[in-house]
Amino acid sequence: MKAIPPVQRYMTPAPHTVGNDQPLAKAHEIMREYGIRHLPVMHGNRLVGVVSDRDVAIITALEDVNPTLITVEDAMTSDVLTVGPDTPLDEVATLMAERKAGSVVIEQNHKVVGIFTTVDGMTALADLLHTRLR
Repeated sequence: MKAIPPVQRYMTPAPHTVGNDQPLAKAHEIMREYGIRHLPVMHGNRLVGVVSDRDVAIITALEDVNPTLITVEDAMTSDVLTVGPDTPLDEVATLMAERKAGSVVIEQNHKVVGIFTTVDGMTALADLLHTRLR
């Protein structure tokens, strides 16, 4: 039986990030420009949250909310799932399923080195099905 690959094999390395004090409109702009749905939120060099396109959509749909005046910190999720790059893929998938999370931030030595999203998970699943179940 083959070893389960680590999450770093399928993560998106060096993800785009946004500062917690940035306007929510800035996070939305980054997401649209790069076609991404999850942004790690930083305070200096420290991970403090994640903001998703869904978070942005919910906040901006509220009446009388100006996304240029609301900060990312006001919309982010501060309870961030994090794992190391060597964490086996099955552990990451189980963690995401248990928490109903759309992403996990990959940290090494307290630095963000990647992000693993449900899209990355589907890529991993397809790859593993093609290579291991043929």
